Amino acid sequence: MDLQEFINRFAKFFEGMDPDEIQPDTEYQELDDWSSITALSIMALAKTGFGKTVTGHDIRRSKTVEELYDMIVNKP
Repeated sequence: MDLQEFINRFAKFFEGMDPDEIQPDTEYQELDDWSSITALSIMALAKTGFGKTVTGHDIRRSKTVEELYDMIVNKP
């Protein structure tokens, strides 16, 4: 999955948000609809989509969508 595909899937976690509104440098925790449920959805995406375990700490320490993508895709 490339970064744009990730952004498209990521945007689905935000009701009514167009993927074009999200850029690699978007600080996702600043988005209006960001919540703990969204964080759990990202954890589930990492597990089901990539077979990787991502913790709340992992999510909190990344700032941008691209950092989140890199963490999930490149996590050992």
